[in-house]
Amino acid sequence: MQLVVSTWNINSVRLRIDQVRRFLETVRPDILCLQETKCPDDKFPLKELQSYGYPFVVHIGQKGYNGVAILSRYPFLETGAMQMCERPDARHISITLAKEAKAAAGLTLHNFYVPAGGDIPDTTLNDKFAHKLQFLAEMRRWGERHRKGGAPGILVGDLNVAPLEHDVWSHKQLLNVVSHTPVETETLETLRQEAEWVDGMRVLRPEPEKVYSWWSYRSPDWAAANKGRRLDHIWLTPDIAPTLKSMSVTSETRGWDRPSDHAPVTAVLEL
Repeated sequence: MQLVVSTWNINSVRLRIDQVRRFLETVRPDILCLQETKCPDDKFPLKELQSYGYPFVVHIGQKGYNGVAILSRYPFLETGAMQMCERPDARHISITLAKEAKAAAGLTLHNFYVPAGGDIPDTTLNDKFAHKLQFLAEMRRWGERHRKGGAPGILVGDLNVAPLEHDVWSHKQLLNVVSHTPVETETLETLRQEAEWVDGMRVLRPEPEKVYSWWSYRSPDWAAANKGRRLDHIWLTPDIAPTLKSMSVTSETRGWDRPSDHAPVTAVLEL
């Protein structure tokens, strides 16, 4: 069977509900993971999202910031959410697919929203950057436990780090810019490799190809400048990595009316 998984930092699910619908109608993923929903649980547009053909939805959110959700065509055997850094700030949610998912049954998917980290890459001057590094360190410890558990899985999300040289428009110019500083890129790659996650995009589209999923709102013409970063990721455990058939970024969403600054990333697996 084919399993299509997408991840998208939507930057307010209520503000961009029509864009979610448009993307779902166009790409038709089996599972869509959202980050930065910016929506408390009692205001989450559950029924509207379900009406798009995704009856199984889990979400956790807060007013005005953060928030993660997973929409699925298939039912869940289990759901979960971790409090990272002992903060109830809605940055992780997970599902395990039920038997109705057929070949994908038992597959666990983790949806993360890593803190952006502010503007100054100095933990002594910027508490947000310190929090980001603490969050990544906690992900590293969790990843080691996940690896020892041996369960097949997918990790997706806005990880807010562009880890490789060709994940940014200018490696040299962004070395001291949050999201591409050496301490962030080395930490993310270390935690990924230690836990044996496979970076799906770079398996099928290896460097030196430039791949971006985020373009700043500050650019007056994002498409012409194309000063992007690859902040959104889909990782696979080694046992299912060979099933990966394609990876893509739906960059046209960045040009839609009142867009998110992130574009959806999609993986297609043949299980």
